Amino acid sequence: MTYTKSWEEFEKTADMLYKSDPIKCRYVMKYVHSEGKFVVKLTNDVVCIQYRSDLASDLKKMEKFSGHLMRLMAAK
Repeated sequence: MTYTKSWEEFEKTADMLYKSDPIKCRYVMKYVHSEGKFVVKLTNDVVCIQYRSDLASDLKKMEKFSGHLMRLMAAK
């Protein structure tokens, strides 16, 4: 499991991974308050992509992407 370098790379790869097989994908968010960092992970048991950051701007992007995934999950 490696971490992606940029949020844009994670977002693009995660969107493609979820759309390829939505039934098997799992999405996990973890926030470590003491360190002020968050980790986002999406996996389908074959491919696992992760992103971590301590920037508030990335946290806003993560919230927006999470909403996007929830809309995809609720659509069909």
